[in-house]
Amino acid sequence: MNQPPQPGRPSPPPQPAQPGPPPQPAASVPYGTPETPRVAVRGEATLEVDPEIARLTIAVSARGADRRAALEDLTRRNNQVLELVKSYGEAVEKLETGAFSVTPEINPKSRHERVRAYHGRVHLTATLTDFTALGELTTRLADLELTRVDGPWWGLRPDSPAYGRARQRAVRAAVRRAREYAGALDARLVALTELADLEAEEGPFQPVAVAAPRARSGYGGPADRDAVAALDLEPQRQTVYAHVNARFTMTPPEL
Repeated sequence: MNQPPQPGRPSPPPQPAQPGPPPQPAASVPYGTPETPRVAVRGEATLEVDPEIARLTIAVSARGADRRAALEDLTRRNNQVLELVKSYGEAVEKLETGAFSVTPEINPKSRHERVRAYHGRVHLTATLTDFTALGELTTRLADLELTRVDGPWWGLRPDSPAYGRARQRAVRAAVRRAREYAGALDARLVALTELADLEAEEGPFQPVAVAAPRARSGYGGPADRDAVAALDLEPQRQTVYAHVNARFTMTPPEL
């Protein structure tokens, strides 16, 4: 409650008005107006390109009556695989060792925890860029003792130029489609208001192998007379897909 001013005492200065909340900007509408219509389109592109890499997954196994024997056999076979893969030089871009395990096998008929055998396994992955050596290496690996080979798994590198080409084609397809819509109304595009890159990805790796004898490629040292004929592996073309959403403004149509 305001007190009346006292006689002989100056009145206090008026207090400034408190500022109110700042004005809120007008909410943007997700659609155009009769003066500036908006057109929203989706651009898509699909490319089929040759693979750039091929992966082989290798599992080396060993079984022994005692742990040490299983480990010695596993180490020897793992070294054989490593030496064979590395002998292909620059044809192998990457060689990686994955999981390693040694598992005891319990005799199910024993009343006690008596171990019947030990099972050892090492998993490796080899990535190749020279497909002329792929068939021979696959065959020679599969010919090793207690060695399993899966693949090849064809694919592209993460930074492959094919992804950029697919995105560019998707954008050009969106512009072309928007122009077609505007042209159907005797209008033309004015400006781009939004371009959303939703997805650009490669299809999953797929194994493909066609068995057919062919001459050895000369990798891996001198030829072995007892070696089996190399597989003739046909690279599987990769599908690269990209799509974008785009919004444009256009001139008023002639209706």
